[in-house]
Amino acid sequence: MIELTKRIYLSSPHMSEQGYEMKYVKEAFNTNWIGPLGENINQFQVEFAKKLNVKAAAAVSTGTAAIHLSLKAANVREGDIVFCQSLTFAATANPIIYQGATPVFIDSDFETWNMCPKALEQAFEKYPNVKAVVIVHLYGIPAAMDEIKRLCDLYDVKLIEDAAESLGSYYKGIHTGTIGDYGIFSFNGNKIITASSGGMLVSNDENILEKVKFWATQAKDPARHYEHSELGYNYRMDNVVAGIGRGQLLILEERVEKKKYIFNYYKKHLQDIKEIAFMPELEYNDMNYWLSSILLDGSIKPIDLLLKLEENNIESRPLWKPMHLQPYYMDFDFIGEGVSEQLFKNGLCLPSDTNMNDEDLDKVIQVIKGMWN
Repeated sequence: MIELTKRIYLSSPHMSEQGYEMKYVKEAFNTNWIGPLGENINQFQVEFAKKLNVKAAAAVSTGTAAIHLSLKAANVREGDIVFCQSLTFAATANPIIYQGATPVFIDSDFETWNMCPKALEQAFEKYPNVKAVVIVHLYGIPAAMDEIKRLCDLYDVKLIEDAAESLGSYYKGIHTGTIGDYGIFSFNGNKIITASSGGMLVSNDENILEKVKFWATQAKDPARHYEHSELGYNYRMDNVVAGIGRGQLLILEERVEKKKYIFNYYKKHLQDIKEIAFMPELEYNDMNYWLSSILLDGSIKPIDLLLKLEENNIESRPLWKPMHLQPYYMDFDFIGEGVSEQLFKNGLCLPSDTNMNDEDLDKVIQVIKGMWN
């Protein structure tokens, strides 16, 4: 066993060396705006929208809240059908249930690891009255947006992009999360930039984003007393969290470059192991490489490699278990040929922590190579 003096994490929070975050946090404390209002929230929304070249952004408490509000903005109601990518985290699918709607899970393809356009077309043929489609840009890999958007436009269905893992990724030169009707982002502790928590919903429809902000603050009508004519939610981001987010946004490009460096380092030093294949890179995409992920050919199981890494104080993680295999969601319909199941069975996410140095990467690689010696 390799002796390690520290744990190597999958993807841990990484504050800027320049201290940008603390500047904005101090401003919040100095002005006593530490609650759910303040200049950090206002400016974070403006700066985020500008960064992504989109008209409007709404800061909320979590990425999950952003998905929930996007479904509400898409007028998804009880009894409606929503197509949802199966290979994803539960936070993508759960808000469909919050709205009383019914998810239909769509398989992935090997080209992108994301929603398969052919399976989506089959789903539209089976359920032509679907209300919305939720796709995911898994691990920073952009989905096949041209084909998916064409189908959504053809059937006049709202397209929601779960870009929680893909901030900083581009599809044919366009920011992921800005191609569909709504895009959602997460600032959870393991994301490429983090505010410790929080999420963002973006859209080019400025009017609906104003409505989203209204819903997110308990739907308080403009009155001197508390008046509520609609159902609201406590989905507000607080001013301190927004301050951290503002500071992190300034170093997004640095974090993307480090993630790309980590991926290429693995690829260079593991290229001789023919049993390992890396996640897909398409020439028209510019990915953020949030988590460097691999597929094994079956000679060694991902769980065995995960356990060997864990023995050496190195964190890794299986690919997402598809939603249609989850106990809660097993009774819902699934459209596809089982590609997502194969990805889950053979996939593993390697440590992709921007706090890592070359020595850390070499330790991970040494453990991996040791599995084939």
